[in-house]
Parts: sequence; C-alpha cells; structure tokens
Amino acid sequence: MTAGPTPGSGRAEATGSTGPAEGRPAPGPDGAVEADGPPVAAELPGAVESPGAADGATTRRRAASVLLGIGLTVLALDLGTKHLALQALEGREPVQLLGGLVYLSLTRNSGAAWSIGADHTWIFSLITILVIGWILWTALRLRSLPWAVSLGLVLGGALGNLMDRIFRAPGWFVGHVVDMISVLEPYGRAFPVFNVADSALVCGVFLAVFLELTGRQRDGSRLGRGGRQATPTAPRERA
Repeated sequence: MTAGPTPGSGRAEATGSTGPAEGRPAPGPDGAVEADGPPVAAELPGAVESPGAADGATTRRRAASVLLGIGLTVLALDLGTKHLALQALEGREPVQLLGGLVYLSLTRNSGAAWSIGADHTWIFSLITILVIGWILWTALRLRSLPWAVSLGLVLGGALGNLMDRIFRAPGWFVGHVVDMISVLEPYGRAFPVFNVADSALVCGVFLAVFLELTGRQRDGSRLGRGGRQATPTAPRERA
C-alpha cells in the first residue's frame, strides 16, 4: 500500500521555494530589491565632469580673459594718448619725429579714413556697437588664444573710437574722433592720420585674416586641406 503525501508537501511543490531565488538579490526590509554592483557615476553624489570637459572650460576662460585683457589695455592706451595729444598739440604746429617719418598732427575726424562718410557719423557708431556685441558674444564660446588676441585688438580699437563718437563734440553718437599720428607728411597728406585705436583695429583685422587663411578656427580646431578638420575640437563642458 502506497503511503499518501504528507500534509503541506503539495503546496510547497506548487508554489516553489519560499527563499530567494538563486542569483537574485533578496528584498530589503521595505520590500524593494537592491541592484547588484556599485552605483553608476551618475548616481554618485557630487559626480565630476570628465577631464576633457574640464580642460575645455579652462581653455574657454583663458581665451576670454586674454580677449578682455587686450581690449581693455588698448582702450586705456588710446584714451591716454588722446588726452595727451589734446593737452600738448592743441594750437601747435606738427611735431616731427624720426627724421620726418612720423608727425604728430592733432586732427578731429567725423568720418572714416580720409574723412569718408563725414556726414553720416551715426552710421559708424551703429556699426561699431554691432561689432562690439558680436565680439562679446563670441567671447563666450571662444577657445583659441590667437583668435582671442585678434578679437581683443579689434574690441579695444572699436571701444576707443566709439568713446569719441559718443562723448566728444559736437554731440552724442556724432562726435569727432581724435587723431594725431601722421606718416611721412603732416596732416595726413601722404596717409590718413590715425590713432592707437585705429592701429589696434588694423592689426586685429590682419591677424584675423591670417588665422582664417591658415584654417585656425575660433573653437580651437584647425582645418586642413579641402576644408577638413585637422585637429579635434575641445569637448564642451556640461551645463
């Protein structure tokens, strides 16, 4: 005679083992199941950015600092030399320097070189403001030190002449720019009279043209032949 099943054995076989399954973590006190292995980096408090992103942020800050530093230096030199010219050259004959290579001739210009656009001074003020705004916007994304030097020179020169157009006579945004450097002959007979701001502007623009021709980009990369990127762009930092 075959022995019958003991009480409770059928239920145990139907429902399976009441312990934790093999290879599965046991539930915690609140019933939640904890995952195996260490937490991922995103779950760690105070997780830091990758070294590449940190380097990109450092390069961006350095480029912006160089740009603003050069711009403010050019502005200070321009305002200082204009103040000295007004104090020392007003009502005087041109001062000859370097055997006649350079003359200090005080003039006031309402237009561009050779007084071009003298009757539309406000247009130069508007264009200058737009250029300054674009440079400051570019500074937030700039990662190239050569481009920082170029744009810093342009920024300083633009600010220097804009200060004249805003604050000097005959009125707001139509003021005359103070010039004092004449080459070869006095009063700009051989070449337009210019100032420190003009010199910085010209140098900055020539440097920008050179950087473009050699494939150097404002994000720090460099283009090779055929317009292909020769050097990788620095990784952008996370917001």
